[in-house]
Amino acid sequence: MTVSSAQAHWEGSLIEGQGEVEFLSSSLGSVEIDWRSRAGEAPGSKTTPEEFIAAAHSACYSMALSHALAGNGTPPATLDTKADVTFVPGTGITGIHLTVAASVPGLTAEQFAGFANDAKTGCPVSAALTGTTITLDAKLV
Repeated sequence: MTVSSAQAHWEGSLIEGQGEVEFLSSSLGSVEIDWRSRAGEAPGSKTTPEEFIAAAHSACYSMALSHALAGNGTPPATLDTKADVTFVPGTGITGIHLTVAASVPGLTAEQFAGFANDAKTGCPVSAALTGTTITLDAKLV
């Protein structure tokens, strides 16, 4: 069993406040968070919980797809996965869109699409996020 840990420190109200998240397991350090960034009022200035979810989902999906492809005897040469997590203030997370571009010798586009779709539901982060709609675009390059 592995336990990954992070902690958040917040000061002030939701709208005027600010905080930081510290990565404890990896010692990556701390990053700043605030509502303005989360609500899209100051994009790129600080990170958001949704960006953390996007990072986790893109990494997990890539690992799950790589594992499935290798198990088929067709390991990928490369996988590039992007996760876009949509957040609407007052509503919450409304969806996650995965985009994967891969180089996989020995597979047709149709075969790859099957593995890509299976990995979408098979990755542990996807399983943890079943309360939201997850869509996928997958292509061989």
